[in-house]
Amino acid sequence: MALVDTHCHLNFNVFDDDRLDVIRRADENTVTQMIIPATDLQTSGEALGLAQIHQGIFAAVGVHPNSTADFGAEHLAEIEALAQSPKVVAIGEIGIDYYWDKSSKAQQRIAFEAQLSLAAQLELPVIIHNRDASEDVLAILESWVSTIPDSLKNRPGVLHSFSASEAIAERALAAGFYLGITGPVTYKNADSLRHIAASIPMERLLIETDSPFLTPVPYRGKRNESAYVRLVAERIATLRQIPYHDFAAQTTKNAEDLFRLSTT
Repeated sequence: MALVDTHCHLNFNVFDDDRLDVIRRADENTVTQMIIPATDLQTSGEALGLAQIHQGIFAAVGVHPNSTADFGAEHLAEIEALAQSPKVVAIGEIGIDYYWDKSSKAQQRIAFEAQLSLAAQLELPVIIHNRDASEDVLAILESWVSTIPDSLKNRPGVLHSFSASEAIAERALAAGFYLGITGPVTYKNADSLRHIAASIPMERLLIETDSPFLTPVPYRGKRNESAYVRLVAERIATLRQIPYHDFAAQTTKNAEDLFRLSTT
């Protein structure tokens, strides 16, 4: 059963020497579709460039919170221009990050809210980055979803590489969001994440690698790649005590519903 890696940074230079092999290995592991989110304007262009030459690859465009220090109207205009391509399926990754001190809290919020407004205007879902900022991120998203068009009501976006509390998961789900689960679900000290992955509604669960980061066991410590999303899928299927085929089918449907991949 085909899988979708809903978050991989295949454009990063760590893949420059073997990118085609990475894509081939993904396909060999039944990962037939991948979404590359951007972190700034340059990577937005790179992600779209790869999507345009590979049938099963799609792009998200946007400015990551750690790249928002100089965010302005010209960034928003460029994102909007790139998003006109049918291979762009989301705005992202966007959000708030209080772990790193690369952009002020005020500036991150300005950039986040501006890109959320653009996503609503373009009727595209969002890919959300949240690090040590759950309360602020959820408050902004809960306000935003009350303003979005009907076409986004059931697919506003995903909280990618979810690592927050169960209470935050419940708020995100109540707002209509999907949760993306990554390699840490296989780590020894991730009982809380495993509980969330095992208990949230199946129709709101996505799998992702966030490659080249967050490599699952048994490859932890090495470069992550899209083929390994299968390990995430296998672990969660086991946790949920359902057949792997059923889990793969549902998460692929979820990705196609959220990002409208089947019509792209």
